[in-house]
Amino acid sequence: METANHLYRYRSVGSNGAFTEHAEVPKDLPVEKVRAKQAKPQKERPSPKIDSKGSRSAALAFEREQKRREMERRKQEATREKERKRREQAIATAERALQEAKREHETKIKKIEKDRAALDRRSHAENARWDKQKEKLEAALHRATG
Repeated sequence: METANHLYRYRSVGSNGAFTEHAEVPKDLPVEKVRAKQAKPQKERPSPKIDSKGSRSAALAFEREQKRREMERRKQEATREKERKRREQAIATAERALQEAKREHETKIKKIEKDRAALDRRSHAENARWDKQKEKLEAALHRATG
């Protein structure tokens, strides 16, 4: 198994020298001169002549487009408002239905608990009656066998 302390050997790029532990940069690399391109002066373009009739029609078209966009924005806003109101109304309706169902449920639960209490009382009364009758019958049986 090899150890972790390897000795690595390097050689400078572009050289024919021997491999060594610490390679040095070669001193005789070719140096090329880079020529900078000279920027050509930009020709100034003459500004376009302003046509007053064309500029008026462009201004009118711009205003019409602005008005159209504003109308579209108002329509979208009105649509969002209608949708918000519809959602609020649906939420209110659902909440009312939930409250009504909850009240109905609570009423039914109270009736069931009332009926359960009545059945418990009847059950206790029947058990008491049975215990008395059973004692009498067992006593009669004991006397008859006795």
